[in-house]
Amino acid sequence: MKTLPLAVVFAGLTSLLFAAPAQAQMTMGGPSAAAPFGAPVDDEHVFYHLLLDQLEGRFGRDGSFRWEGEGWAGTDMNRVVLKTEGTVTKGVMEEGDQEILYARPISTYFNVQGGLRYDLDSAPGRGWAAFGIEGLAPLFFHVSATGYVSDRGHLAGKLEGNYDLLLTQTLILQPQIEMNFYSKDDPRRMIGAGLADLDTGLRLRYEITRKLAPYIGVTYENKFGDTARLARLAGDHASNLRFSAGVRVWF
Repeated sequence: MKTLPLAVVFAGLTSLLFAAPAQAQMTMGGPSAAAPFGAPVDDEHVFYHLLLDQLEGRFGRDGSFRWEGEGWAGTDMNRVVLKTEGTVTKGVMEEGDQEILYARPISTYFNVQGGLRYDLDSAPGRGWAAFGIEGLAPLFFHVSATGYVSDRGHLAGKLEGNYDLLLTQTLILQPQIEMNFYSKDDPRRMIGAGLADLDTGLRLRYEITRKLAPYIGVTYENKFGDTARLARLAGDHASNLRFSAGVRVWF
């Protein structure tokens, strides 16, 4: 009778020891059962994105420089969002709106957002608590609706929307609109109650790359009610139709 070599016996025992836990894990529905092609992938990476959607000069009566953009950092489920916009006219910064928000998805196409806003420009500052939603409506219209409560009990709301119409793979036409509402007059910031102002435009951009796109367009601004009256008293125009040229960039 022949005996097996000691090395072969040792190898067999070792394989049995390692195979038993793996078989038990499969039987009990462990990670291997849930992911038959390997261990689950860790998808909680931190990403970031910065988009300057408007970085433009507006030419005509009361020419100005305008910017609007946002950046975020975080995971697929939890993000910190920074938003900024404002206008410089005749060396005076106006309509400055700076926000820091926490964002979390509530559906496939929409995020809920909450945080703080501060009006930082040449006028007296104003702090707000902010809460709203942002995302893609049917037909891929980008929309957002945000409500605000100020440190002095004022209420405000902002509605925004835009849409990218692809004329070609590199030539895109973008209509855009923004409306601001306030519950009370705020003469220190040249704001009246109700629908205060509207900013809308039509921009045609050429994407040299997806990250760099110069554009031209026309913009229309209009102030309403007491906001228009306060603007006229200050020697400004309540409405402006102007040519615009700028660049859209993202990182």
